[in-house]
Amino acid sequence: MNAIVTEKLSKSFKGVEVVKGLDMHVPVGSIYGLIGENGAGKSTTQKMICGLLQPTSGEISLFGKSVNDADIRSSMGVLIENPGVYSGWTAQENLLMQAMNIGVDNPKRAVEWALEEVGLEGTAKKKVREFSLGMKQRLGIAAALLGSPSILVLDEPINGLDPEGIREIRQTLLRLNHVHQVTILISSHILGELSKIATYYGIIKDGAMVREVSGEELARECRDFMRVKVANPEKALPCLEERIQMDGAEIVGDEIHLLNARDGASVNRCLFQNGYVASEISFHQLDLEEYFVRLMGGDEDE
Repeated sequence: MNAIVTEKLSKSFKGVEVVKGLDMHVPVGSIYGLIGENGAGKSTTQKMICGLLQPTSGEISLFGKSVNDADIRSSMGVLIENPGVYSGWTAQENLLMQAMNIGVDNPKRAVEWALEEVGLEGTAKKKVREFSLGMKQRLGIAAALLGSPSILVLDEPINGLDPEGIREIRQTLLRLNHVHQVTILISSHILGELSKIATYYGIIKDGAMVREVSGEELARECRDFMRVKVANPEKALPCLEERIQMDGAEIVGDEIHLLNARDGASVNRCLFQNGYVASEISFHQLDLEEYFVRLMGGDEDE
């Protein structure tokens, strides 16, 4: 089952279409990473899902029901752009006001729980102006949790954070997903960090979905391989397949790619004993950033 589905979702501003017939499927219980270049339509898509923008056309559903259903929309927590908090108030005061505004039962207990979940329980009486950027982002996530949502929509929550702030946000999101089974839709430019938490990915370009892929599929496509440059790779490959431990092999140009092979010395010795000379043996892994660049049609070496 999918927590979020968009069908032919489109949005135009002054006649310019910025989201174009977008079909997206966010599985229940997943952490879905939304990837795209600046201006690709990520934020606009998230705002439409959250009801902050009305689509020009298309449909959005949550758990199989229209997003226009007030009850089903209440199952969503949102942090788009910067947290809406008063810097002169404490974290507790900010969250109590928001909890009462949205009609949360037992607001005080809800605020205590939300602060605990994001690791801010010891700062309830500290003025927000004294918070670091990472603490402010976690406070924004706490505000999004006040209604005990089943879905969290987060737009660039780690943008501009230092490594410690990023680690804290990562731990918070993983705990919410693993312990409370919250489905998370998150956009981020920090692809290496996103790869540490996402279980599914949606890659968009110029407002259209390029590909949706699970973390398992991506891991298979980004497997480690040993790159072997050798003359006549078609003739050299059979001896390697016979003697080298690996998960498979393919020829790419003048290279042989040995999947999950580890012993470069054995490869070199095998080739030499069979009359071949390797001009280069190196290890490579296609990471998420390189995969993204290739999918976008760019040159990862630029």
